[in-house]
Amino acid sequence: MTPLLRRIVMLAVVGAAAGGGYVAWRELSPAGLPPGIASGNGRIEAIEIDVSTKIPGRIRAIYVNDGDFVEAGQLLARMDISPLVAQRREAEAQLQRAQIAISTAENLVSQRQAERTAAAAVVEQREAERDAASARRARTEQLARTNNAPLQLLDDDRARALGAEAALGAARAQLAASEAAINAARSQVVDAHSAVDAARATIERIEVDIADSDLKAPRDGRVQYRVAQPGEVLAAGGRVLNLVDLGDVYMNFFLPAEQAGRLRYGAEARLVLDAAPQYVIPASISFVADVAQFTPRSVETAQEREKLMFRVKARIAPELLRRYITQVKAGIPGVAYVRLVPDAAWPSTLTGTLVQ
Repeated sequence: MTPLLRRIVMLAVVGAAAGGGYVAWRELSPAGLPPGIASGNGRIEAIEIDVSTKIPGRIRAIYVNDGDFVEAGQLLARMDISPLVAQRREAEAQLQRAQIAISTAENLVSQRQAERTAAAAVVEQREAERDAASARRARTEQLARTNNAPLQLLDDDRARALGAEAALGAARAQLAASEAAINAARSQVVDAHSAVDAARATIERIEVDIADSDLKAPRDGRVQYRVAQPGEVLAAGGRVLNLVDLGDVYMNFFLPAEQAGRLRYGAEARLVLDAAPQYVIPASISFVADVAQFTPRSVETAQEREKLMFRVKARIAPELLRRYITQVKAGIPGVAYVRLVPDAAWPSTLTGTLVQ
């Protein structure tokens, strides 16, 4: 088959499916509805939720089975936390070591401060010695100018003054070094505190991972099926269970463009299920598609535009679902009826046994 012929065949199949969908809707829609009431065939659906792992690990136990009803916060499964417990012990040891390092660094700061005090005292001592040596030298120089002091004594006093000045410089350098040592010791204290904060943050993260290893139901619902079994090793994000949220149940059905365009959000709807046709379930319109779900290839004429079908969602009230939680089942087919105008009268078949 040539590519051109294959394309023609595919277009013919798509066109036939679109036309067939429209014809099916026409054939299956109940006849005799009063003005302002529309209907469409659909099935009950519910939001599915995957209960998954946050981090890699082995499934230790699963506490629910297929079909079980669960409540929000209920423990569904538990992962093996042995590696996390070991990591927590390691982080606790690091925390203890960091706390000891703080004490050591603070003691070092105290030691360096004592050394600075001693260095400052030495500076004061050297300044006094320099002042005395300078004064002695000045007196000797005055006596030497009148030949009342030998030159050797003058040389000795000058040497003592220079030595005292050098000793003072060395003392001041030692004082500066002690101050730098204090700053270094204080930085060690800061590093030790940072190590403590990091160790505590690690412990908190591990505690969160341990808590997340208990897989709990995010909301009320029913277990649809198990995806994994105890003993299996899953990667991060691995699915364990699939839940059906029975607090968000709705029916998807289709209406032609003319009716979907008149429909308003929140419009009153009523559902009749094939499994229990004697009951009428109240609902409301929560969604109208903005794009046709199945459309003829060309919509250039008014007749073709009438075949445009839009998906509509009729949502059942959560408080009604809670009263009949054990009877709610997804997948049941039925018919949805909706008011296109607020004051349209319901047919007698939809005003009988209304579920409340």
